[in-house]
Amino acid sequence: MPHARLGAVLPPPGTPGTDLPVRSALPELSDALSSGGTAVLMAPPGTGKTTLVPLALAGALPGRIVVAEPRRVAARAAARRMAALLGETIGGRVGYSVRGDSRRSAGTRVEVVTTGLLVRRLQADPELPGVAAVVLDECHERHLDTDLAVAFCLDVRATLRPDLQLLAMSATAQAQRLAALLGGDGGPAPVVTATGALHEVDVVWAPPSTPVDPPHGLRVDPRLLTHVAGTVRRALAEQAGDVLVFLPGAGEIGTVAGRLSGVDADVLPLHGRLPAAAQDAALRAGPRRRVVLATALAESSLTVPGVRVVVDAGLSRVPRADLARGLGSLATVRASRAAVTQRAGRAGREGPGAVYRCWTSAEHDRLPPHDEPEVATADLTAFALELACWGAPGGHGLPLLDDPPPAALLVAEQTLRSLGAVDDDGRATPRGRALTAVGVHPRLARALLDGAPLVGRRRAAEVVALLSGDTAFRGDDLAATWRSLRGGADRGATARWRDEVTRLERAVDDAVPPAVPDDTAAGLVVGLAHPERLARRRPGGSGTYLMAAGTGAELVPGTALTGAPWLAIAVADRSPGRRDARVRSAVAIDEATALEAGTALLRERGEVTWRNGDVHSAHVQRLGAIVLVERPLPDPDPGEVAAALAEGLRLEGLGLLNWTPAAVQLRARLAAASAGLGQPWPAVDDDALLAAIDVSRARGRADLTRLDVVAALRALVPWQLAGRLDDVVPERVEVPTGSRIRVDYTDPTVPTLSVRVQEVFGWAQAPTVAGRPLRLQLLSPAQRVVATTADLAGFWVTGYPAVRSELRGRYPRHPWPEDPAVASATKRARPRP
Repeated sequence: MPHARLGAVLPPPGTPGTDLPVRSALPELSDALSSGGTAVLMAPPGTGKTTLVPLALAGALPGRIVVAEPRRVAARAAARRMAALLGETIGGRVGYSVRGDSRRSAGTRVEVVTTGLLVRRLQADPELPGVAAVVLDECHERHLDTDLAVAFCLDVRATLRPDLQLLAMSATAQAQRLAALLGGDGGPAPVVTATGALHEVDVVWAPPSTPVDPPHGLRVDPRLLTHVAGTVRRALAEQAGDVLVFLPGAGEIGTVAGRLSGVDADVLPLHGRLPAAAQDAALRAGPRRRVVLATALAESSLTVPGVRVVVDAGLSRVPRADLARGLGSLATVRASRAAVTQRAGRAGREGPGAVYRCWTSAEHDRLPPHDEPEVATADLTAFALELACWGAPGGHGLPLLDDPPPAALLVAEQTLRSLGAVDDDGRATPRGRALTAVGVHPRLARALLDGAPLVGRRRAAEVVALLSGDTAFRGDDLAATWRSLRGGADRGATARWRDEVTRLERAVDDAVPPAVPDDTAAGLVVGLAHPERLARRRPGGSGTYLMAAGTGAELVPGTALTGAPWLAIAVADRSPGRRDARVRSAVAIDEATALEAGTALLRERGEVTWRNGDVHSAHVQRLGAIVLVERPLPDPDPGEVAAALAEGLRLEGLGLLNWTPAAVQLRARLAAASAGLGQPWPAVDDDALLAAIDVSRARGRADLTRLDVVAALRALVPWQLAGRLDDVVPERVEVPTGSRIRVDYTDPTVPTLSVRVQEVFGWAQAPTVAGRPLRLQLLSPAQRVVATTADLAGFWVTGYPAVRSELRGRYPRHPWPEDPAVASATKRARPRP
């Protein structure tokens, strides 16, 4: 990458819009890429890395430069900005390709794509013919597709294309990990830093005046949104320039927009669900002052012109997977310090600015330093399938920034096996490759491919496009949202949805389906995508359901879905602390539709379980956790009965057994032996006893009371020790008077004997029990405790004199010798004179 050619495509210095801080770093970047083929560019937003670096590379390398952006709106905006710098239209030397939209030509030198599309191209042809360099922008955001693209490109460089140059660009200071990964065994790749010449941004701490609830799930306290709207009005009054407001999602943007009615400015939304034209409008300067309400997509790679003020709600929306319940959803969390720093920087790109933070400086110090990578929190089903299709199941052998969590990866691989996407060794099957080629989540790809023959290609594509995440649901009735889109109520959303429908239709063969109503068709497609979320109404309730996965679900009060006997649930989430999930989008269906969609979950078999305090035997037909039909099972398998009884003992405790006094005493003695001497004396805790109790001949709860617990306890003792049991932990101990007194083993670590002082006269020391001196609880003639000791010899010397002095006057008829260790024991008092 010789310096002389850096300016062949990049406009010369002095060209408006090109004299940005990154320009001074281009020679160093040239040397870094020339020396090893990989490099990391660390540059904050506003330094020009997204637009100037690709143009410089295009002037230095003979092939095409592919720039990967994490979002479609960023890809289009970056391409448009570069084309404008060249004075050209999109599709000439600069083009873009995103899902469902491409503007490029044979003469395109710089092509901006989404990271997901780059992964698709790598899977289709890993050599990337004609591509000289790949630029991965905004790597710090750590989306799943970004991690895959980095790993795949490095693998391609190592095996197929050592000449392919790879540049990772990051806006935060976490560049060293990227450098270590890109450099591999040869040491870290060079890190080139472009310092930003951003203007000063004043920080205004603007917390709500009254407490607001923290976010949970998708819910944001309406009082916070009211406060954000009020802060925007304050910023408009106190500052000059356009205002960029950061909110977690499209719903909050709509709420705040409604609360800004009447402001003397144009209020524009900016989020991923908007049509391209509406997104582009937010990225163009207007004739009036503007308030742009944006999600996190405006943090880094997008330039919103005219912004001199940022109002930050301090929230982000991130993917979360509830592995135990099979639920995946978005969750609202506090933004990291790195994220809010980037947001603030948007106010200083064109001049001095200000950021209004809707929290306190003390709260700021407690924010997490960086966002978590998606691989640590998200559903990994699609990620795992990409790895399998690449030939690296589980990511083995691939240079990944972070290894996927084992539990999440295991759940993902189980899901893929249920879809037929991978074999038992985790390798991708032909069906798995077909699912990947659709370009949506594997569950949705399955719904499209398997649903088209059942409901028709067009309807299957329409429902899958609705589920794919780019369309906002209007309420929880998915069928109603589908009808609304078909009717064109929202032209922008309808146009975007129809484009995706057209793309999906091309991915599946047409067929003549049976005639089914639209609602049934929608339910079938949703059920094929999420069979574990097929749900039947619980008895006695109109709004609570049991899903096939075993998790409860509840409807929002007042919904049109109330009372439906079955639901095919598309979206559900569970707030922290709640047992049941909340249904966000579903279709009302009948049982026949549920059984057709959930065929893979249908089971019919005899089941023997512990239920309601006893063994329950039945022949059961079920859809996952939902019992459809249940009939008595007259002759259950004895082994299954025994397993059910063992489960009952585990759940309800060993109190189900008949604990005679002898059994209680024997268990206590054995516990003392185990505590004092250890192995080979057996443990007798609940787990050990559960393993020892023989329930093979029992048939129900009543039979448990007839089991011989004493025999079970003795069976735990090795035969070599059985004859020593009474010596090591005697039930009773004979004292010098000849009395045989019962030992108290209530605390197995301290066996104790309660005995009157006069009866142990003559003992120089206490006997040993369970490998330790027996603790004596010494009593007065009136049976009151006067001393407790495990060191009888020491007590006779140091403690007994005080006891003797106190008690001989109170009990004069009882002996109180000066040297009790050699005195004669007695249990009688002297006769009265």
